[in-house]
Amino acid sequence: MPKLLPGVFLTAEWRCLAILNYKVKPEILRPLTPAGTELDQCNGSTFVSAVGFLFLNTRVLGISVPFHTDFEEVNLRFYVRRKASDGWRRGVVFIKELVPRRAIALVARNLYNENYVALPMSHRVESFAVGSQESYSVSYGWRLHGQENRIKLVTRGQPSDSVGGSEEEFITEHYWGYSAQKNGGTVEYHVDHPRWRVWRAQEAVLNCDVVALYGEQFADYLSTPPSSAFLAEGSNVKVYRGSRI
Repeated sequence: MPKLLPGVFLTAEWRCLAILNYKVKPEILRPLTPAGTELDQCNGSTFVSAVGFLFLNTRVLGISVPFHTDFEEVNLRFYVRRKASDGWRRGVVFIKELVPRRAIALVARNLYNENYVALPMSHRVESFAVGSQESYSVSYGWRLHGQENRIKLVTRGQPSDSVGGSEEEFITEHYWGYSAQKNGGTVEYHVDHPRWRVWRAQEAVLNCDVVALYGEQFADYLSTPPSSAFLAEGSNVKVYRGSRI
């Protein structure tokens, strides 16, 4: 069994993160903002992101569970911050998370009160050449009420480091998670990973039943083209045990 740092709950690889970002009005998200946090903004705008990615080599408390190590996840999230003794902690709040395994959803709901849902899911990652440039086509699909839904993007060219002050930096450089609890409190947990390189998307599509999945308040926003979209290469990650704030 691998040696874990104190407090590590989960280790995994997050790979091929297809990230589509949408500007929304802050009042849409304030009722969902956990106690003790406030909405975080980038250049005066408030965002939600639809994110599809691969969970690989997953271990919980150092243990690899058969048939639950490699799977897809698609989530809708937004961005908050909290003033702690060591300064501002910038984090994410998940509106809903989709996974293909019921056991994964059950553990996440029970431990963190995260809004996980288990649905049939699939993914496809392809690389192809456009002239002298290598491109990627990445898609994540799920089935809801008998209908196929998906998130897809296509890139072109080489990856690059995110530029300071850019949407790419803002979206990827949040290293805390916050989850509202049923009793009105909040659980905070740390997510550790290096900075990710990103590919800008040439095209990006979110094709899903927004009202059924996320609620009518998001329909107008998620039914329009995203304000930005990119593919992040991902890395090894560590998710630490949560604590109440």
